[in-house]
Amino acid sequence: MEKAKRYGGTPWSDRIFDIVVYVAIILVTLITLYPFLNVLAISLNDSTDSVRGGITIYPRQFTLKNYETIFAFSGLITGLKISILRTVIGTVLGLISASMLAFTLSRIDFQGRKFVSTFLALTMYVSGGLIPFYILIKDLHMIGTFAVYVLPGLVSAFNVFVVRSFIDGIPYALQESAKLDGANDFTIYWRVILPLTKPALATIALFLAVGQWNSWFDTYLYNGSKDHLTTLQYELVKVIQSTTTNTDSFRGRNMVEVMSQISPESVKMAITIIVTVPILIVYPFLQSYFVKGMTLGAVKS
Repeated sequence: MEKAKRYGGTPWSDRIFDIVVYVAIILVTLITLYPFLNVLAISLNDSTDSVRGGITIYPRQFTLKNYETIFAFSGLITGLKISILRTVIGTVLGLISASMLAFTLSRIDFQGRKFVSTFLALTMYVSGGLIPFYILIKDLHMIGTFAVYVLPGLVSAFNVFVVRSFIDGIPYALQESAKLDGANDFTIYWRVILPLTKPALATIALFLAVGQWNSWFDTYLYNGSKDHLTTLQYELVKVIQSTTTNTDSFRGRNMVEVMSQISPESVKMAITIIVTVPILIVYPFLQSYFVKGMTLGAVKS
């Protein structure tokens, strides 16, 4: 009877369970990938043909016209450069500020850590609102400057608590032994703490990078009239507005002629691909650290 219940040394119940798991994984993968592949197919399909509908995961009439239309907008290259610059600078400075503050709050010899932690936690629930924040930015003379992209979000309470929780899991004896060897606080932070907090840093780096890359509303509020400080996302918002309101934003091109060759839906799909691909390229390099960081604190010894 026991042999009859087994096939190849594996119980039938285990094999059936494995089959169900594999089928479920395949279904979830297909459900997850289909919307992205559909958007990609529409962005690569002829605009007039896409209006007919019926596009699935491959283009019916392949063309790059939609992407050519988007990159014909003035200011897009400048916006791409500024977006890359703000993403890199904002992410690096955000990591440094969050990790340094988290390291300070994790120190048991820091007398004011409870007060500072409480103050940071309150900022996650209480906000001054958009108008007071705008007035603050104006009084700080950051309107019309690149600094408005980086400084206001330099410290995030959530990121600080994520890194602090990770540091709290590191034996304090490591810091004490480093002190015995003559290391000062900055040396301990730079050479002991930072290398051991890579999973947490990778997690918040992804959060910071995605937030900076996708941000456009701050450009609209503070730098909307500054063409040299425009961002990619803000320019793409203008593209969508132009394709739906027939506003001529092309370099020396007739909007009526362009609109006869493209559809707003195709342009939107192409824009979706443009803003998504950079994050998809970066994510695999951070994925292993990201999983460790997200499971932080799930198991307590």
